[in-house]
Amino acid sequence: MLSMSDFASCGSYEECSATADWLRAHTQVRPRVGIVCGSGLGGLAEMLKDPQVFKYSDIPNFPRSTVHGHAGQLVFGTLKGKPCVCMQGRFHLYEGYPIQKITLPMRVFKLMGVETMIMTNAAGGLNQDYKVGDVMIIKDHINMPGFAGISPLAGPNDDRFGVRFPCMSDAYDRELRQLAHDVAAELGYSDFLQEGVYCVLGGPSFETIAECRMLHSLGADAVGMSTVHEVIVARHAGMRCFALSLISNRAVMDYDSQEKANHEEVLETGRLRAQQLEKMVSTIVARLDSDNNNSF
Repeated sequence: MLSMSDFASCGSYEECSATADWLRAHTQVRPRVGIVCGSGLGGLAEMLKDPQVFKYSDIPNFPRSTVHGHAGQLVFGTLKGKPCVCMQGRFHLYEGYPIQKITLPMRVFKLMGVETMIMTNAAGGLNQDYKVGDVMIIKDHINMPGFAGISPLAGPNDDRFGVRFPCMSDAYDRELRQLAHDVAAELGYSDFLQEGVYCVLGGPSFETIAECRMLHSLGADAVGMSTVHEVIVARHAGMRCFALSLISNRAVMDYDSQEKANHEEVLETGRLRAQQLEKMVSTIVARLDSDNNNSF
């Protein structure tokens, strides 16, 4: 069980620096791009050339991934010539970790030189126009745990990471979102590409019908249990963020429906769309330095 002092040190500058120093000593890669793989999407990491793999359990201060479909390792390498670090498996509130521990990798990546974060997740579709297998570019989020005061930025602010009150109206980079639309059009993916609002909940239970109806009425297009906390910490530290949701199931909105959300469905959808998502993400990474608005 974690003590109060353990909670206080989670994600501290000293803790993150120690982890970044350990990683720098064990790899020659100096990543500029960070990629987080969502449920069933770990294949993104397998695109990296000359990979160096570190199990989370071997990395000082890192939590361990406990979810099926999350490999639980950090992969360093190059993608389209760009030095990258990829998380094969992320951490969630429902795993029982303090929220500052869940987001610790974002601060470690910042200290290692990462400038752009690309996040992926599997999500339930609330928007009735979305189909299973659609890919949603996240343009904004609704942070439900944040409404209850559960924030990775709670507690004393360390100015070495960022300001006390960071702006979130530009959390998802406009230029990167446009780049994704352009890449999808070139690859012929526009027919299954959407753009919308992602709502994060604590989990691990899937949403009730009443909750789905409420979230949809609030303006959420998709719902999941990740990503937002990482984005908040990454933006606080000045990194650009881009995020994609794979719509892995349609949220049940009708009391007469016999459908039930399940994790196996989430992983299967990830397998079916994996190659296209990998192609899309790798092409976006390849274009980062030619994007006029990004000094890569």
